[in-house]
Amino acid sequence: MTSFRGRGAASNPANRFEKLHLEADPDNEVEIPSAPQTQFLKDKTVSILSHTDSPDVGFDTGINPYRGCEHGCIYCFARPSHEYLGMSAGVDFETKIMVKENAAELLCKELSSPKWKPRVIAMSANTDCYQPVERKLRITRGCLEVLAECRNPVVIITKNFLVTRDLDLLQELAKHQAVAVMISVTSLNSDLTRVLEPRTSMPQQRLAAIAKLADAGIPVGVLAAPVIPALTDHELLKIIERATEAGAQFAGYNIVRLPFAVKDLFEQWLTAHFPDKKENVLNRIRSLRDGKLNDPNFGSRMKGEGIFADQIKQTFAIACRKAGIEGKSPSLSIDSFRGPEGKQMTLL
Repeated sequence: MTSFRGRGAASNPANRFEKLHLEADPDNEVEIPSAPQTQFLKDKTVSILSHTDSPDVGFDTGINPYRGCEHGCIYCFARPSHEYLGMSAGVDFETKIMVKENAAELLCKELSSPKWKPRVIAMSANTDCYQPVERKLRITRGCLEVLAECRNPVVIITKNFLVTRDLDLLQELAKHQAVAVMISVTSLNSDLTRVLEPRTSMPQQRLAAIAKLADAGIPVGVLAAPVIPALTDHELLKIIERATEAGAQFAGYNIVRLPFAVKDLFEQWLTAHFPDKKENVLNRIRSLRDGKLNDPNFGSRMKGEGIFADQIKQTFAIACRKAGIEGKSPSLSIDSFRGPEGKQMTLL
């Protein structure tokens, strides 16, 4: 199997919506590049806000400045969304990134509409808004500038230390109880992180991000996600402990989800990196998913079901209780909302 340096996926599986799929000829002597370059493509979207009615996620409106994610997390549930663009959920998802260059302008327009009712907006609902290219393009920062001007509450979920670049805007939002940041920590093992989430910030950097945000007065929590049974679940107690020592004020967790092509990609990854653990990991996931590798149903898809799901839930509760954050969650307000340029909007 081809291995791509610095990438999570080892292949480009067929797009489930396409009738034709091209595969490399194994007898062809042409060398396949071992380090495919990232391409950044303009996204012509006319709306920056996405909406969901899922009862599992705690919000109904999100912003995704990018489609696809260079972080390359092999388990990412968002991978199949690239198939709607005619691409693959595999290497394409990590190397063909759609960029919404006019995101801030679109957001300003939508928040200026008399139809807009202030609500909590989530950033990184699908892909990480602080993936590496954000350092250069600053699209996420542009959106935060609009949100800060409007004092519209936002929850940010990220694996990248880069979020600390925007402390000034986060502090402005915090003055109006309008921001919370969740730093996602999957494992404290740097060697595992390098192959599981190849282009994310290392665990120590994520803990440092929590500390820096907390010191700056930003409500910050840790998201232990995804918990991967028989691979990372044993770290749950330690993740919560280390994160709260760094300054995390609340916590959450999710069980790994493997929709559509992600199932096969994850199996390939286990074969390449953890062949001795592969069957144990897959069987444990099946035990949480009614014998399957994925459960799309609301309610059970995020936490799993059964004995092992209950054990993870209890472990998380114990960890939060020991850390003194049991039951705590961020409190956000729309009371200070105002339209762009400081003009108070009339709500319908």
